[in-house]
Amino acid sequence: MITHRIVGNAMQVAVCQLDQGQTVYAEPGKFLWKTVNVAIETRLTRPAGNQVGAAPAAGGFLQKALDVGKRVLAGEHLALPYFTPAGGSGLVALAGAVPGELRAIELDGTGGWYTAKSTLVAAESGVELDVELAGLRAGLRGGEGFVLEHFTGTGTLLIAAAGNFVELNPAKYGGKVQVHTGCIVAFEDSLAYGVERIGGIGAQTAMTAALGVEGMNLATLEGDGTALIQSMSLEALARSLHPYLAGGGEEKKGPLGGLL
Repeated sequence: MITHRIVGNAMQVAVCQLDQGQTVYAEPGKFLWKTVNVAIETRLTRPAGNQVGAAPAAGGFLQKALDVGKRVLAGEHLALPYFTPAGGSGLVALAGAVPGELRAIELDGTGGWYTAKSTLVAAESGVELDVELAGLRAGLRGGEGFVLEHFTGTGTLLIAAAGNFVELNPAKYGGKVQVHTGCIVAFEDSLAYGVERIGGIGAQTAMTAALGVEGMNLATLEGDGTALIQSMSLEALARSLHPYLAGGGEEKKGPLGGLL
């Protein structure tokens, strides 16, 4: 497991200590700083094997093409940066892309976790990454969460949320919960994921979709296991910032305060 320290409040940072023989890979854009003895190597292949410091999967040209193709389908970056120290321990600091919390999940090889796209901050090389489809029909209806990243193996997994983490276990609420599709961050693979329509077809359903902003579909999580959701969806964050991006901010609204 990677020794790490999570610091900060509104925008948390994970400072990871990498010992000799340890490697972490990260989502592009999440790196902040490192000590000079930590090397960065960009690789197309995904990590394989559960050993600490395991090399990336070779698997030949076909396997590499499949790995890259899955990430393209998920809308993720083609390659991942790997961080490895030389000549002793080193430090590397990483953070999420938006203000919020970081969470470390320790995988022991007995189970895995699913995460939404762009949730990954970094993971130890012994943590295997794969991209899976949540079902074409569910994905088309839900709009978000159609493509999920699946993490298995052994090691430390670092994920990020917008706002704060809220921890749920559907087993405590009758075995099933409904969640805004943009608020799911991660969940144990013992849980079943789906998307279902709110209510039947009718005037009220149409009103909810047209004026309620929340849409007509909700994600569902069923079973016994831990789910992590975020208190602010990226969609809500984008909506709150849009007037300032489109109008140029408060200082450009004019003498009537933007009324016209």
